[in-house]
Amino acid sequence: MKKNLSYFMREQKEEIVKVPAPENFKDENGNPLEMEIKVLSADTIRKINENYRTRRIALDKSGHPYINGGEVVFQSESDNGKAFRHIIVEALVYPDLKDKEMMDFYKCCDITEMPLKVFSKQSEYDYVFRTVMTALGMLENNEKSDELDEAKN
Repeated sequence: MKKNLSYFMREQKEEIVKVPAPENFKDENGNPLEMEIKVLSADTIRKINENYRTRRIALDKSGHPYINGGEVVFQSESDNGKAFRHIIVEALVYPDLKDKEMMDFYKCCDITEMPLKVFSKQSEYDYVFRTVMTALGMLENNEKSDELDEAKN
């Protein structure tokens, strides 16, 4: 008997999550702003991560390739910081960190610099990083433990 696979055939729709912006960001009336985060697919996140991974032949001090079992050994390196910043840029709908006017204002030509420029205080960047990664399912949501810590004090 064939099982029904239609339960796994979901329509691919864009999900936007609204979250508070860092507390220093307010509108002209002093009201806190909200950020909008697009929930990226696992495939999109994987592709971004792959773009910041390099693979090259591993060489010894004299410049000869390492050989193991008759095979050339490869060395892989990842720029995780840049990959995470790219993920943040792709996920944030508001503020749009790819906006030309905004990039010109901060004098950036690389989108991966934008999160560091817009959220220039370490506490702001940490908050945005945690919030975006949690919304994307890349970090566990620790709100309950934070609420417990606040209740203790």
